[in-house]
Amino acid sequence: MKILCIGDVVGKIGCEYLRSKLPNLKKFYGIDMVICNGENSADGNGITPVSAKFLFDSGVDVITLGNHSFRRREVYDYLDNTPYIIRPANFPSGSTPGVGMCVFDMGRISVTVINLMGTMFLESSLPSPFDIIDGILEKIESKITVIDFHAETTSEKLAMGYYLDGRVSAIFGTHTHVQTSDDRVLSGGTGYITDVGMTGPMNSVLGVKPDIVIEKFKTRMPVRFDIKQDECKLEAVIFDIDERTAKTKSAERLRII
Repeated sequence: MKILCIGDVVGKIGCEYLRSKLPNLKKFYGIDMVICNGENSADGNGITPVSAKFLFDSGVDVITLGNHSFRRREVYDYLDNTPYIIRPANFPSGSTPGVGMCVFDMGRISVTVINLMGTMFLESSLPSPFDIIDGILEKIESKITVIDFHAETTSEKLAMGYYLDGRVSAIFGTHTHVQTSDDRVLSGGTGYITDVGMTGPMNSVLGVKPDIVIEKFKTRMPVRFDIKQDECKLEAVIFDIDERTAKTKSAERLRII
C-alpha cells in the first residue's frame, strides 16, 4: 500500500494549494492513505476546527500536529471528539486535549498513526519521546505503523529513526519546514525521511514574509508573523509498504509546484 505523508501545511493559502493538488496526486501515484501535518493550517499558527475540516474534506485521512497543537482554544473540543486528528503522544494524557495516536481502518487492513514531539529546543519538560514510544508499541495491534516525529534537530530525528528501525513501518519528520534529501529505507525495513518539508508559499521563511523574519533577527523585538501570499509548493513523501510484512519497500520524496 502507498501512504502519502504531507509536510506542515501553512495557513489558508497552503490549505487551498493542497486541495488543488491532492486529488490528482492521489490518482497519479495510486495513493491508499494520506497523512498530513496541520498544526500551522490556520492563519497565525495553530489549527482550528475550520482548517482541520478543510483538510479532511480535501482528501486527508489523518491529521498530525506538533508544538502549536493547543495554540487555538477553539480546537480543544474538536481534538477530543474527532478520531483522526492527533497531537504528540508525549503531552500529558488527561490534562491536555486529544490523543497521541489513532488506528485508521481501511477494511482489509488498519494503519496505526502515532504523533511524537522532540524535546531538544522544543518542549524540554515533556517526557522523552523514546520512552513514550516504547510504551505505545507494546500495546498496538496493527501491523502497519507510521510515525510523525515533530522535532527541531536532525540528530534527534535520525536517532529516533535508528531506534525504531524494524519496529515500525515508516517515520517522517516535521516541524522545520525544510525538506531533507535522505528519503530511504533503513536496514530493518523502516521508511524514513528527516523532514518531509512544508506545503505553502515558496518565497518565504517557513511560510512567513521574509522581511518580517529578518526584522526579528536584526532587532530581537516581537513581530507578527504574516503569511506570505505567493506561489506555493506541496512537499511530501510516499512510503510504499508491503501489507504482508509491514516493511517499507520504497520511500520517495515529492515537491509539487
